[in-house]
Amino acid sequence: MNKYLIVGLGNPGGEYELTRHNIGFLVLDQLADKLGVNFEQQRHGEVAEAKYKGRTLVLLKPNTYMNLSGKAVNYWLQAQKITVDNLVVVTDDVSLPHAKLRLRSKGSAGGHNGLQNIEDVLGTQQYARLRFGIGNEYAKGQQADYVLSNFSKEQLDTLLEPLQTSCDALLAITTIGLEQAMNQFNKK
Repeated sequence: MNKYLIVGLGNPGGEYELTRHNIGFLVLDQLADKLGVNFEQQRHGEVAEAKYKGRTLVLLKPNTYMNLSGKAVNYWLQAQKITVDNLVVVTDDVSLPHAKLRLRSKGSAGGHNGLQNIEDVLGTQQYARLRFGIGNEYAKGQQADYVLSNFSKEQLDTLLEPLQTSCDALLAITTIGLEQAMNQFNKK
C-alpha cells in the first residue's frame, strides 16, 4: 500500500503551541509547509493529505490531547484503511539531547503517555516512530512541568535544521523504506 499515516503528537490549543511536548505538531506543520498542504479540522484532529512521489500521506495532529492520542490514531488508521506498517508517529523524547533525532521501527513507550496510549489502543509496539530530543534539563520530579514549558528563544532558533531533517526523514520512510531511512538518518 502506498498510503501512510504520519502522526505528530502534541496538545491542541495556543497555550501548548511552543511547548517541548508539542514537537510532533511542529514537525508536522513544517512537513505540511514543505508539501504545500493545509490542515483542516476533522474528526479527532487536524488533518492534511498530500501526494508525494506516488504515495498518499495523511498527516494528523490529534486534538484528543497527548494522553488519549491512540483514539485519534486508531480512528484515522481505520478511516483511511492504512495498516500499522505504514504508521509513523513523531514524538518528543527527554532521553535524547535537544534537537537530536532517532528513527525506530518499534519500541516501548519509554514513559511517554502519548505513545503508551497508542500502544494500549492498537495493542502493539510495532509501529515506526521518529523521536525528537528535547533534552532533560529538569529537576527530579519536574518532568511534566519541563515538557509542558515553552522552548526558550535560543532553543527555538536551533530547531529549524532539525525540523527540516525530520521532514526529510519522514519522506524518506515513504520512499526508500524505514530500514534505509534509519540507516541514513540515525547517523546524523
